[in-house]
Amino acid sequence: MHFAARLPGLDWQPSDIDPARRASIDAHARTAGLPNIRAAVDLDAARPGWGAEWAGQSLVLVVNLLHLIPQDAADTVLAEAAAALSPGGRLVVYGPFRRAGELTSDGDRAFDAALRESDPAIGYKDDFDTLDRMLDAGLEIRDVIEMPANNLGLVAWRPP
Repeated sequence: MHFAARLPGLDWQPSDIDPARRASIDAHARTAGLPNIRAAVDLDAARPGWGAEWAGQSLVLVVNLLHLIPQDAADTVLAEAAAALSPGGRLVVYGPFRRAGELTSDGDRAFDAALRESDPAIGYKDDFDTLDRMLDAGLEIRDVIEMPANNLGLVAWRPP
């Protein structure tokens, strides 16, 4: 809702794999009353092939996902997001990351440990490894932005 309100010239297509979360997204969108938010769609961002199905996107925004899925699924998310972009399109990945392999705050160490305790295959991904995977997917890195709560915004684009 925040992005749609701040960027009214863009149409926003939310997605989620979970029906209850899609219903919640749609309820918030109805309450916001913004004309540039579409109904949430069922999309498993870690499923191979979705990028071709959604080809031609000017922006793909991934928020707080990579640390909640295994590395191979995260690799698929990045590759498919890159495939979905039109030439000149941007991929923005937001969330917590290890910085050059290190966790940099007590809060990050505690959260990453809790994630890995619940599932050893998940947890914070490394910022440099993630940037490398974006490059491997044919993208060029445009920016790495320090965000609130020790998060990063990783911005890449598909060259024309």
